[in-house]
Amino acid sequence: MNTLLVFVVAYLAVTIAIGLMAARRVHNAKDYLVAGRSLPLYMNTATVFATWFGAETVLSVSATFAKDGLGGIAGDPFGASACLVIAAIFFARVFYRMDLLTIGDFYKKRYGKGVEVLTSMAIAASYLGWTSAQMTALGLVIHVLSGGALDLSTSIVIGAAVVLVYTIFGGMWSVAFTDLFQTVVILMGLTLVAFLIGGQAGGMEKVIVKAAEDGKLNFFPASDDAKAWWAMAGAFFTFAFGSVPQQDVFQRMTSAKDEKTAVRGTLIGASIYFVFAFVPMFIAYAAIVSHPEMLQLFDSEDGREIQRILPDMVLGRMPIWAQVLFFGALLSAILSTASGALLAPTATITENVLRPFLPHLGDKAFLMLLRLTLVTFTLAALLFALNSRSTMYEMVQNAYKVTLVCAFVPLVAGVYWKQATTQGALASSSGGLLVWLAAENLAADAMIPPQLIGLAAALILMVMASLAPQVIARKGHPLKP
Repeated sequence: MNTLLVFVVAYLAVTIAIGLMAARRVHNAKDYLVAGRSLPLYMNTATVFATWFGAETVLSVSATFAKDGLGGIAGDPFGASACLVIAAIFFARVFYRMDLLTIGDFYKKRYGKGVEVLTSMAIAASYLGWTSAQMTALGLVIHVLSGGALDLSTSIVIGAAVVLVYTIFGGMWSVAFTDLFQTVVILMGLTLVAFLIGGQAGGMEKVIVKAAEDGKLNFFPASDDAKAWWAMAGAFFTFAFGSVPQQDVFQRMTSAKDEKTAVRGTLIGASIYFVFAFVPMFIAYAAIVSHPEMLQLFDSEDGREIQRILPDMVLGRMPIWAQVLFFGALLSAILSTASGALLAPTATITENVLRPFLPHLGDKAFLMLLRLTLVTFTLAALLFALNSRSTMYEMVQNAYKVTLVCAFVPLVAGVYWKQATTQGALASSSGGLLVWLAAENLAADAMIPPQLIGLAAALILMVMASLAPQVIARKGHPLKP
């Protein structure tokens, strides 16, 4: 354990050092938010992959698969990968040509300040769950490695401080360089661990056959179970559509050196993510095949307990070199996602919610405001993490419901429907949000998931309010073909 702790401390120190070295490239807000729009293909691909491959993929999605099979993970990796493909094909070129700092800037140019502020606040709020999931994961790792000497809450605070330190100075440049380093560690570390644990379980074929026999490879529910079909659709579309109007996806696409790189990097990153997301699932199920007693974790009332399958397995039954590889890969996954998850809402809040009230703010003052906002959001996400008992998969899925009902329809209509108006966008965004909240409180267990009801309302209101007499004046302007 001492050797492993030394490695972890050294790894965190190296990560912070890389982030601080990258900070020397930051000279203005454009450098801080989109790395000066200069990332080559390999770095852009790494940042896209790292956007999605986080704590929930390694710990929570893998554990959810072990418990519920493929049918339980329709949102991630299936919906998450679909989101990146959709973003690359339908939005990457549009965003890149508009030369924006944040996705909130799109809503301002297309619909005006009112829609900009409303959607930006919803987008920023959605990151609380996602960022908190990464903090919870990092805290879980520190807690486990300390042998219980540090309680989970203290460990979460320490983890949040580490991510904050190397993100606050370098912004997107720090994210890009650390993502590249961490992606290499993830790919190598988890692959080697998968071979080791798979061998202990009797080989890859035995693990896959066992998963099939246990029904874990059944993706679609029974044909007569309508509610299960709707639940799967809700999970898939929450990720596939709700993740598109997100600042971190936008930042990674627009940080590329040109629009062709933005498209290619996003598509390649999505492909690598989809394929490699199955590696932690294999590791988790191989662990259960080798040690069935670990199924006891599924009986806990605390949903977070099932996320301990892999850490407990590696610490209790793996040689030290495998522990170093696994926790190196896990820390890489967490840190790469957490840094982006902090930077994205910081950019949206500062640029699209606060800056409209400070029109004469200079670039140096704006950089300072960005960093102060980053600290504030970190504290808010930390409080959320300390008080949540949901799994990371649940926390992430709940986050995307907000943007699904509030920001997705105005985005699609703004790009592809010239008749979309400011009135339509306001009605869609606010109405979709209100209908979803009402459905969550009044009919949470209904056959159709509340977020899909909110999405339908947002679509209907966009069309009706855009075609109706315009009480609210048009602002912004349609995009040029």
